[in-house]
Parts: sequence; structure tokens; C-alpha cells
Amino acid sequence: MAEVFVCQLIDDLDGKPIDAGLGHEVTFSYQGVDYRIDLRPANADKIEAVFAPYVKVAEKVSSAGKARANTSTAIKMSGSGRSAEQLKAIRDWAAKNGFDVSPRGRIKADIIDAFDSAH
Repeated sequence: MAEVFVCQLIDDLDGKPIDAGLGHEVTFSYQGVDYRIDLRPANADKIEAVFAPYVKVAEKVSSAGKARANTSTAIKMSGSGRSAEQLKAIRDWAAKNGFDVSPRGRIKADIIDAFDSAH
């Protein structure tokens, strides 16, 4: 008998399913404690917006000498963290649905939220 196992990633903040390939594993440290959370694109944009003013004025601390189990889990504070294919899909969808979106650069959070809600 054949079996098919489906793995569904769930947003840790709101409990909603994350579409395949659109999940964001965000890690951050606060008061010396490391945290990790899986988020949908809309929630990843929200946490990025909240952290941005603090990151802008914070002093970077070298991670040299600090052992990391997985260096790919560092928080992505520049850009949306989405692949070029995902950004193209959002732009294509936005253009077809009456949103004003440029072919390059940052996509507005309200457009990403609308895309996430539609999918």
C-alpha cells in the first residue's frame, strides 16, 4: 500500500498554514536568549517592520566565537527574504488585481498582505 505524507508548516504567531516555499524561519536574540519562530510572509514583514528602527540604531555584535548550530537561521532584516520567483509571483498577481507595483524594489506591505490573504 502506498502512503503519502503531507508536511504542513504552521505560522507560530497566528496558527495559519504557510504556503509551500513561503515560510520564514526568523531567529533573534533578546536579553542573551536565542529564539526561533516560523512565520507566513505577512507576519515576517510585520516583525521586520517592528525590528527595523532598533536594528538601524543598534551596534552589530560579531558572532565570531559564538557557536551556531545552523548559520542559515539568522534573521533577515534586509528585504523580504522571499525568492525571486516568489516576488515575481506577488508582482504579477498585484498587477492583475489593480495594485500599483514597480517591477523592482520593495513591495509595499499592504500588497503582500493582500496577496497572502488571496492565497
